[in-house]
Amino acid sequence: MEKTTNHKAWFLVLPVLFLVAFSAVIPLMTVVNYSIQDTFGNNKFFWAGLEWFSETLASERIHDALGRQILFSAIILAIEVPLGIFIALNMPKKGIWASVCLILMALPLLIPFNVVGTIWQIFGRVDIGLLGHTLEKIGIDYNYTSDAVDAWITVVVMDVWHWTSLVALLSYAGLQSIPEAYYQAAKIDQASRWSVFRFIELPKMQGVLLIAILLRFMDSFMIYTEPFVVTGGGPGNSTTFLSIDLVKMAIGQFDLGPAAAFSIIYFLVILLVSWVFYTVMTNLDKRERV
Repeated sequence: MEKTTNHKAWFLVLPVLFLVAFSAVIPLMTVVNYSIQDTFGNNKFFWAGLEWFSETLASERIHDALGRQILFSAIILAIEVPLGIFIALNMPKKGIWASVCLILMALPLLIPFNVVGTIWQIFGRVDIGLLGHTLEKIGIDYNYTSDAVDAWITVVVMDVWHWTSLVALLSYAGLQSIPEAYYQAAKIDQASRWSVFRFIELPKMQGVLLIAILLRFMDSFMIYTEPFVVTGGGPGNSTTFLSIDLVKMAIGQFDLGPAAAFSIIYFLVILLVSWVFYTVMTNLDKRERV
């Protein structure tokens, strides 16, 4: 008997498609339009071709911002992923304390980005901030507004405080999906704690860990609000990441053409890395099914 397919369900998706087209595709086409033209205002445009793209790719300023962005994302992933796994492994599996831990871990994720930046901006101030004032009292020279190393430490610690919970919660969900029979078999075989983690827990967490790494990479690579509120990209340009540099170019300098080309290249880099992660996750899922 030949199977028939009903396509009426697509009508339920059409409103979403129209909404996405309005909120994403149309602004994207506007950016593409600006990236290949130049303007001096009054809606008068002049053809520029790929000039802005070649200028952006050759810009030392963009290269420096990209280097800072890659370094920041690498530091964030190197800290948050192992720390999130460690927290998940030590969280209670059942009972009221498990619920309490889950609630506490979710609290930082509920705070808006600009509020997180404001909290750490005040927290790190030497005159009124608890952290800055305490460090000064114990003899540690700390000032994130004038020292680049202190600014980097502040931004990294702030991001770790804000987003490690996401990795921990995803890892915890992966651990909860492991059947108890696996642990019983490991106990019978007298497997060490490291062996249980290496051969049972880590393989079962691979899927959620890839999702966590993908989400954290995308968020850290596009970070803007928190470091901008805390340091404004300074001192100097030490914490001027790609997103901050893009906003300065588009709004501060009103260089719409270069900013549009910059944003498209920025978008394509994130899209490429996301595609690589998606491909890895798909291949991993296929191997697990086989």
